[in-house]
Amino acid sequence: MTSAHARKDLLSKTVNAFHKTLVAISGGRIGSQIGSLPVVKLTTTGRKSGQPRTVMLTPPLHGDGRYVLVASKGGDDRDPDWYRNLVANPNITIEPIGGDGPVALIARTATADEKAQLWPRIVKAAVGYAAYKDKTDRDIPVVICEATT
Repeated sequence: MTSAHARKDLLSKTVNAFHKTLVAISGGRIGSQIGSLPVVKLTTTGRKSGQPRTVMLTPPLHGDGRYVLVASKGGDDRDPDWYRNLVANPNITIEPIGGDGPVALIARTATADEKAQLWPRIVKAAVGYAAYKDKTDRDIPVVICEATT
């Protein structure tokens, strides 16, 4: 890992920790939405540690118990850790901030056809994803999270 990657990762983890703290202290009144997007807590199982790992994310598409996540990492050339964790173990929980609690879901990477159908809706919901796509040569994964039943 380069020092630039290490700095980016530290900044990302610091911002995420601050966000979690802000949500906890405010009881979800602050930090439950970023722009027009809701915030959720995604909990995966660490692929190396086996321990729960939680990150705050903004699903650009959601509804009917289904969440679509974008593993953009801000246009970085690497996949986010949370994505690598759910690829290793697709059993996840998502907890909408201010919602009824965590929901157990199964995560999977969208197929190329699914991604082609979802991407215009994703960019419409959060235009920043188009800039992230332009910033990297990496194919940014789109993740579909659905009920286990």
